[in-house]
Amino acid sequence: MSPRPTGRVRSTATGADLVLTRRFRAPIEDVWQSVTKSESTARWYGPWEGEAGPGKTIRVTMAFEEGSPTSSMTIEACEAPRRLVLSSRMAHVELTLRQEGDTTELEFVHKLTDAKLAGDFGPGWEYYLDNLVAAREDKPLPQFSEYYPAQKEYYLGDALK
Repeated sequence: MSPRPTGRVRSTATGADLVLTRRFRAPIEDVWQSVTKSESTARWYGPWEGEAGPGKTIRVTMAFEEGSPTSSMTIEACEAPRRLVLSSRMAHVELTLRQEGDTTELEFVHKLTDAKLAGDFGPGWEYYLDNLVAAREDKPLPQFSEYYPAQKEYYLGDALK
């Protein structure tokens, strides 16, 4: 049985936003480290190298993809520990963290040029964000085959409502 999809797709003037959230019983600074430090991102997405900072470009290795491809990403904004915006020629993503009490919420937004792209990107980001949860809890990482293609129809239909 595949994990239940949690994201939604909202229309924008330039296409659509794919929006997913995860909650952690942890301080915001701790979650920020998990999504920004190379040794931490290596555990759930892949390591990165280069000089970090707004306007800088880093090289990210997608360690959980076949062949572990690398890509360049530009840091559009970095407002520790609350907001990180990254872009590449294929993606524009924004991570926003909010802490309330002992819980930190991560909102992940992938800007899409066409809502139909959510059918492919939605399951992928569900997988990676569940990897993040598992890595933070020292649990086994899920398998991508549990997400795709099982969640594709959700992102082409229910997520658009």
